[in-house]
Amino acid sequence: MEGNRGSLERIEVMRKITELTRSMIVELSNGSSRMIAIDRFKSYCSNSLENCCCRFNLSEGKDVLTLQRESHVRRLDVLLRVLLIIQQLLGENRHSSKRDIYYMHPSIFTDQSVVDRAINDICILLQCSRHNLNVVSVGNGLVMGWLRFSEAGRRFDCLKKPNSAHFIPVQVEEVIDITSAADYILVVEKESVFQRLANDRFCSRNRCIVITGRGYPDVPSRRFLRLLVDVLALPAFCLVDCDPYGFDILTTYRFGSMQMAYDAKYLKIPQLRWLGAFASDFEKYNLPEQCLIPLTFKDKSRTEALLQRCYLRREVQHWRLELESMLERGVKFEIEALSVHNISFLSDEYLPSKIESELTLLNS
Repeated sequence: MEGNRGSLERIEVMRKITELTRSMIVELSNGSSRMIAIDRFKSYCSNSLENCCCRFNLSEGKDVLTLQRESHVRRLDVLLRVLLIIQQLLGENRHSSKRDIYYMHPSIFTDQSVVDRAINDICILLQCSRHNLNVVSVGNGLVMGWLRFSEAGRRFDCLKKPNSAHFIPVQVEEVIDITSAADYILVVEKESVFQRLANDRFCSRNRCIVITGRGYPDVPSRRFLRLLVDVLALPAFCLVDCDPYGFDILTTYRFGSMQMAYDAKYLKIPQLRWLGAFASDFEKYNLPEQCLIPLTFKDKSRTEALLQRCYLRREVQHWRLELESMLERGVKFEIEALSVHNISFLSDEYLPSKIESELTLLNS
């Protein structure tokens, strides 16, 4: 059944590619310089709540590409070259990474970001996700804990060694037979914290699933997390550094990224709850001054920009208060600073107390 559905989706995308190219040919034959119109999407804005449309997943306008502007001609050239590669991938039912596509015409594409933009444009034009184009990301994410699943005929049994890391599958659409006895999902920002929990046998002592995207999460990590939350209906918590970059990673999981705003409804995790680290944790856990790092000018500017995002006023005002507190204090700190008390303080005290409080709130 999964194979049939995949074949039907592939045929549908190829049909849309044919329609798109045909419409462009018609425009050319009619002497029009207007080739295509690409919707623009945002995952957030800095408008007032009354003027914000981000919540509706609506296009905020269109980029109309014509043959009269050199930059548009360049963008169309790249788009059509990438579209041809994608058509070949779909026709042969093969997969490729964005990096592979770049190296097919490096002198023409000149930079990876040019290919990335073309792929996003194609997804918007065809109204599909990147994986529907047979374009896959290089997976960086890791998972461990109380979980079993299958992917492309392979069985992943994390339960046999719940504190051992497994790579998150790249082709998340092929993940099936998900089973778990976990009570919650914990997302941690970086691999060092993930490894700290593994060394402390956190998953043996707590019925949970732990995931890390190892920094800014790639698409497979976000899709896999979304799949687990949807299928298992478990609460999900996130732990990031107390700095603007950690907060940005948190919001990428919860609300989606600006680059892939067109696909945010399939990638964001509205249920995700922020565990910390909070600016207020500095006093609460008696961290010494040596653990604190002054915010740089760049940190402050980034934090001020984060505070303008509409969803902080609309959905998670308490997050905004914590961010404002960090800015007022003028300092940041890493999760690892909690180890100043003892090496396993994060696993033994910080996380259990935070998670117990959150679960109590959820069940009250």
